[in-house]
Amino acid sequence: MPVIEGTAVQPYLTFKLGAEVFALEVKKVREVLDFTTITKIPRTPEFLRGVINLRGSVVPVVDLRLGFGLDSVEPTVNTCIIVVEVVMAQETIIVGALADAVEEVIDIDASDIQPPPRLGSAIQTDFIQGMGKRENGFLMILNIDRIFSTGEVAQIVENVA
Repeated sequence: MPVIEGTAVQPYLTFKLGAEVFALEVKKVREVLDFTTITKIPRTPEFLRGVINLRGSVVPVVDLRLGFGLDSVEPTVNTCIIVVEVVMAQETIIVGALADAVEEVIDIDASDIQPPPRLGSAIQTDFIQGMGKRENGFLMILNIDRIFSTGEVAQIVENVA
């Protein structure tokens, strides 16, 4: 049973964090930027890397690796900032998501998307919109609104944005 409703085929931006491949709906992505200088904000959690100046606007940048419990790594030539539109409390906020590399935009048919795995109530998976089938396995399709609308992340992003 597919978990995406509406159009049968939708475009997704794929990106890597370590060895894992993730995907976001293209309609949530505003742009992809090369890694740039990030201004650190004192007394904020490590996952909030700081802010960038995006054409005169202050945009908070969150390290997705740290948000997902992965180790921090030094930026490489492939490191990028995926600028996304996040809906929080009926308001659209622009946030930068730091990723190891962007791969490509792919079309995924709704019939090739399975529900996220059920891992029990102790493990939170509500930020996974679904699992997209690929020829060599699966990729996690993220619900970017849920990633940025939970707990500490939501409070910090709303205060900085």
